[in-house]
Amino acid sequence: MDLNRQLYRSDTNKILFGVCGGLGEYFNIDPTIIRLLWVVFACSGTGLIVYLIAALIMPLRPDGRY
Repeated sequence: MDLNRQLYRSDTNKILFGVCGGLGEYFNIDPTIIRLLWVVFACSGTGLIVYLIAALIMPLRPDGRY
């Protein structure tokens, strides 16, 4: 496990802002699973707000590497 990796929004695997794609790259799992979990979480009422906050807080990858 690489301890120096950082969480970034995805440039290539994104639908809205790249948050789920970035989480999928960070945890090395399929972003579709994360998207499904976000949909379930969004139905609880706070998921949309948390997603928008994550989109504002998570930086884009500065060098474009993967």
